[in-house]
Amino acid sequence: MCARLRVEETSFLMVDLQERLLPSIDKQESVIQNAVTLLKAAGVLSVPVLYTEQYPKGIGPTVTKALAALPEGASRFEKTSFSCCGEPGFTEAFQVIARPVVVIFGTETHVCVLGTAQDLLTEGRKVVLAADACGSRARDNHSLGLEAARSCGALIVPTETVVYHLLGKSGTSEFKSLLPLFK
Repeated sequence: MCARLRVEETSFLMVDLQERLLPSIDKQESVIQNAVTLLKAAGVLSVPVLYTEQYPKGIGPTVTKALAALPEGASRFEKTSFSCCGEPGFTEAFQVIARPVVVIFGTETHVCVLGTAQDLLTEGRKVVLAADACGSRARDNHSLGLEAARSCGALIVPTETVVYHLLGKSGTSEFKSLLPLFK
């Protein structure tokens, strides 16, 4: 994917950023903070957000900081499949959003994030991974997951790139609202 991100074409998918999994994620605080930044940007820019929870009875709910940052109208999707697309009803829920570009972030990069990215690419969507808002327990697994997603056609960029591409320019009220997140 080489086209720039455009607000009207983009949706966000936060994958399994859950309480009981996060303590074992490498650079967990950075992953959470970047996810929160993306969620705040989604609220300011009116980007639709879908978020998943992998078997919440066992792994717990979405981490509190991310829940607090979810924009109004964000949709929760419970799953047991590792790829979100393997869960009955997910593809249909995502089709309702009707935007061709999906920015994915969450855990774990080499399992649920990668599998979902591969499946969304196969469905014909353009996929962007916010690399610093994704994480795995092992740093090597995170790197390998990003590399595999890139080889499948996903664009891999930092959170700041996602937000600035969606903003498009400075001087707007949206830019002024989001700028403190990067200072």
